[in-house]
Amino acid sequence: MTVRPNEITEVLNRPISQELLARDLTRLAYVAKDGTPRNVPIAFTWNGSEIVMCTTKNAPKLPALRNNPTVALTIDTEVHPPKILLIRGRAELDVVDGIPDEYLQMNGTYEMTPEQRVEWEAEVRSLYDGMVRIVVTPTWSKLIDFETTLPSAVEELIRQREERQSA
Repeated sequence: MTVRPNEITEVLNRPISQELLARDLTRLAYVAKDGTPRNVPIAFTWNGSEIVMCTTKNAPKLPALRNNPTVALTIDTEVHPPKILLIRGRAELDVVDGIPDEYLQMNGTYEMTPEQRVEWEAEVRSLYDGMVRIVVTPTWSKLIDFETTLPSAVEELIRQREERQSA
């Protein structure tokens, strides 16, 4: 299935997509080195064209992503009806010295007093000598809000019902 970049941009620029891209947690799905699927929650930030996640340099997901960089992301809400943003892409790994600005940004939404924030940042800087930025440029996206968009299987059922009713 080929998706044109302007179609991806249109989905990601929708107001609900923008709300979801402003959240702080995604679920990253990838194929582990043993060939089995993995799905892990991970903090992220959206820079307008890429999803950026940061992890430790010794994270078990890194060898798997080097072996197979194809990933899927889910960003969703916990209310009914849920709002779900699905994204697919390739993970590019960028090893950096120190703490990436994105890591500090993506963790900036958690409730902390200014004093707690200073302590947290000092702890982070003392723990990590570097990190890996996992950068995903979307190659496919779908928004499901259960009001204007539905899962494709449900859309198919609705189409089949309409065909039965009009026959």
